[in-house]
Amino acid sequence: MPEEIDKVGSVSQSRYEQIVAELRQVVEQQTQGSFTIGDRALEIEPVRARGGIADGEWTVRQSLVRLAEDIGLTFSTVKNARWTASRWPKEHRQAGVSFTIHRVLGRIEDEEDRFAAIKTPPAGKKRWTPDEAKRRVGWTVDNPESPQEKVTAIHHLARDEEVAATVTTDFLKRPQVAAKVSAENKVRVVEEFTRDESVAASAATSLLRRPDVAFKAMSDDTARFQVNHAQNERHRQAREDFEDTSPVAPAVRHIDRTVEFLDLVTACHSFVAAAGRTVPGLRDRQLSDDERTIVHENVARVRATLDWIETAVDTGKVDMDDELARMLKGE
Repeated sequence: MPEEIDKVGSVSQSRYEQIVAELRQVVEQQTQGSFTIGDRALEIEPVRARGGIADGEWTVRQSLVRLAEDIGLTFSTVKNARWTASRWPKEHRQAGVSFTIHRVLGRIEDEEDRFAAIKTPPAGKKRWTPDEAKRRVGWTVDNPESPQEKVTAIHHLARDEEVAATVTTDFLKRPQVAAKVSAENKVRVVEEFTRDESVAASAATSLLRRPDVAFKAMSDDTARFQVNHAQNERHRQAREDFEDTSPVAPAVRHIDRTVEFLDLVTACHSFVAAAGRTVPGLRDRQLSDDERTIVHENVARVRATLDWIETAVDTGKVDMDDELARMLKGE
């Protein structure tokens, strides 16, 4: 076997094993030292049941802060050592298992489960690792392996709103990622991205220009109601604009008119103005068969509506036949 394959980093496999053996002794010494610190902190301030009354003039924190300062450690180090020592009576501490593993597995609430767990590494493992211990107690691991662990790690890293926004944007630019997002979740993403009114209006306008999208959207009763409401509001605004800007407005003002008359004139004015803005945009553009079909269907509805208007204006009869009613309803 080539020498470079039998290496770990810059050392040979045999030297690596020597280093591991040496450092395990160091870790064992550190573990014993940490437990000693915890035991002495417990001696100074035993762990009391919740609601217990602290003795003397010192609170627990004051005592531990003084101890930490006197031995040159941080308060959190002494506090964690004390807590870990309280979770592991001496007879249940395992030689060869680091203080870190003891601290993490100390989170197992049931004593029997806790004392049994430290003696039983996960299946296929010779010893506990920090990540395996964290998995056992449900903590976020440092080196995620499963998809769920990776998702949790991403959520942890993206707690900052700006980071989360950037990550989400980058992910959704990847077609293979977007393709795996369910339809329901895609809707939620769009809703989140269009909370801003101007963004929502721009997105809705673009989407409703797609005939298949517009058809499906108008199948929703609420959406259709909102569109009709918006059209009525637009007509009201158009009527005001007509009265302010139309060259025939002065003549109309002299007519004894009704609200219905104004609405009807405004609707015609709005339609002509909208067509005048829209139709020139079709220059040199070839619509698809589906698009042409939809436009022709709407033109037929417009023609039928115009005939109905002329009949109503000339005769006062506003009844419509069943075919016209179905056509106007889009059936």
